[in-house]
Amino acid sequence: MAIEVSINYLAVLVAAIISMILGALWYSPLLFGNAWMKSAGLTKEFMEKHKKGMSWRYLFAFLGSLLMAYVLAHFVDYTGSTTFLLGMTNGFWIWLGFFVPVLLGSILWEGKKLVFYFINITYHFISLLIMGGILAVWQ
Repeated sequence: MAIEVSINYLAVLVAAIISMILGALWYSPLLFGNAWMKSAGLTKEFMEKHKKGMSWRYLFAFLGSLLMAYVLAHFVDYTGSTTFLLGMTNGFWIWLGFFVPVLLGSILWEGKKLVFYFINITYHFISLLIMGGILAVWQ
């Protein structure tokens, strides 16, 4: 039996764009960029060297955000969430059930610092809350 899903593709696009804008700010020197680089073991020289191919990296990051918003839109629709708060609730449970445990691997298996985990996990928390809210209101 197939479940019919109603997706607002404009809302998916806007949610993905907002996630990218948030990420650009979050990982910039204005907010947590320097702390993230230090905790990841990256240097300014390394980052400068890799600026050359940034356009395709941003393209793939945007496609990832678009996919995440599209899948989250399914959950929002499945749960019948039609308010910003209910959409945020969807984002919260996706974050808690999938992002928190998966990103924990960066500490457990990759030797990253706890601050690295918290910077990343908090970005995803805020991003999913905002995206879930947008997707619910624009259903």
